[in-house]
Amino acid sequence: MKKKVAAFILLILLVYGYFILYHRNKELKYIPQNADAVVLLDVKKATRQYLLSFLGNPSVWGQSETKDKKGMSIKDSGVKIPDFLQVFHLEKTGFSDWYCILELKDKSKFLIYLNQNGFSRKGNDLFQKGHFFIKMEGSYCIAGTSDSAFENIKSLFQKFSQRTNFSSDDFIDGSLGSISLISNNKIRNFPICLNSDNIEISNGQKEDFYSIIDKLEKNNYFIDAELNKGNIESITSVFNRYISDSVQINSLKATAVLKQVNDTIITYSYDDDFNEIEKKTIQKIVQPDYAISLSTSHADKALQYFRNKKWVNAQSQFTAIPFQPNIIEKNPEGLEIYSTKKMFKAPNRFNTNYIFIKNKTLLFSKLKFLNSKERNIISDINSIFYGNEGQKYYLRLQFKKGNLPLMLRWQNN
Repeated sequence: MKKKVAAFILLILLVYGYFILYHRNKELKYIPQNADAVVLLDVKKATRQYLLSFLGNPSVWGQSETKDKKGMSIKDSGVKIPDFLQVFHLEKTGFSDWYCILELKDKSKFLIYLNQNGFSRKGNDLFQKGHFFIKMEGSYCIAGTSDSAFENIKSLFQKFSQRTNFSSDDFIDGSLGSISLISNNKIRNFPICLNSDNIEISNGQKEDFYSIIDKLEKNNYFIDAELNKGNIESITSVFNRYISDSVQINSLKATAVLKQVNDTIITYSYDDDFNEIEKKTIQKIVQPDYAISLSTSHADKALQYFRNKKWVNAQSQFTAIPFQPNIIEKNPEGLEIYSTKKMFKAPNRFNTNYIFIKNKTLLFSKLKFLNSKERNIISDINSIFYGNEGQKYYLRLQFKKGNLPLMLRWQNN
């Protein structure tokens, strides 16, 4: 009899565990049809991964009981935690404008949560903290990095309740999450993997990029990049610096290092007799030394194009780069742009497409607008790598080696 009772209890626990950790509603109700990009997170897979990390690291087992909790957790904030967190970008909106719709279980608790986390009320159930906005609409809330599309999203609520545009199977196939691009009803998925000390986003053989990352890690450059024509066009368009096909820039090689220098600021005031007094103030600033090579067989044509765009001034400075002084000049391979205070020779090419950014203490010290948790996370980043070969894309955020996997590190920040 006791064995039957034990077996029954075990069965109940297994069924309960399945529904808590595995069973998911795959309908994605809150992604509009006019979304052109989607970030999806499998919340239950993330929970399972967290539990495995937690059980595998006994050193943190007692921390949750002794840690001083200063505020309400997201789990207790009155928001319904979805099986799939759905973040989307709408067509014809700003590159940095992203939105998410969540259901509210308890509006009063959610108001307390917003207050505890520094959100200020902007009227009509609109709240803001920095560049992050939240709008409550009945039993829903819209979160976004901009509030410009809130009214358009609100008008879609009735459609959301009538039908589902997408399923999670359209975006995720076993990965923790995905970044997906939607164009002409076609979806391109880039799976997200959260490892012990890095985050990888890739749609191909990511191992193909490992050897070049190892070489780049050994250098001390802040930025090292090599891009072909297609990648140049894609990346410059993000910064509204479109380069015409007629210029025929075939490739780019860019390298930069960071340094701290003294900058003299001169101001003027007057004494009691109205005599002018010059005052010099020295402040430390961080700026790069860099070299950029543009490969083209039509250097004169490219240089004239830059002049027409007002990117080159009368002193032959390339003003599209905000860090001055620099100079642009022709060489046998095309054009060279380099900082004039300290010139250095760019390293040899790898003949592939990549952008490598190495985190530097000098850069991090200037990010004073971040809160302590954000500063801890960013300071823990070692490097960022983007690679592309044909239709294969790879992005890796490499964090510093630590005693705990990333999930547990972020919990303790």
